[in-house]
Amino acid sequence: MKTTAIRFSVAALLVVSFVALGQKATQNVVRITPDQLKWVDEPDGLGFKTAIVEGDPKKAGLYIIQVKFPPGVMSRPHFHREDRYATVIKGTWYTGAGDEFAPDKTIPLKPGSFMKHPAGVHHFDGAKDEEVIVQLLGMGPSDTTRLNPKEGLFGHSK
Repeated sequence: MKTTAIRFSVAALLVVSFVALGQKATQNVVRITPDQLKWVDEPDGLGFKTAIVEGDPKKAGLYIIQVKFPPGVMSRPHFHREDRYATVIKGTWYTGAGDEFAPDKTIPLKPGSFMKHPAGVHHFDGAKDEEVIVQLLGMGPSDTTRLNPKEGLFGHSK
């Protein structure tokens, strides 16, 4: 009797496995080329733009966005409630940490470089001599808290 129950359990497990593994995907592959991105200007962003690649940073769940800094524009010190994972796509991205906006004390990251912004860490970043595009990944909802709201979120790096 015990042997029959074990055989039945193994057979049931194999059937379920074959059915699960044999099912076709219900979603299609998503491909997005750079020219398909819809860039949106940030109000008072001095030319800073964002484009949603996947998800929605205002809603719960995974999001992927790209941000574009024009030459000479950096974000002022701020922080986010969630961890953010950044990969430099284009240009040299200058990154700094702390409460003081100090573009001359930033660390340059070239295309292909990665950086993690842990939740709550005060930082600033952006471009100096060339346009910069960075891809950011995080779990929404996302929020940006400015350390000095009266100064605005963006400033000049020079």
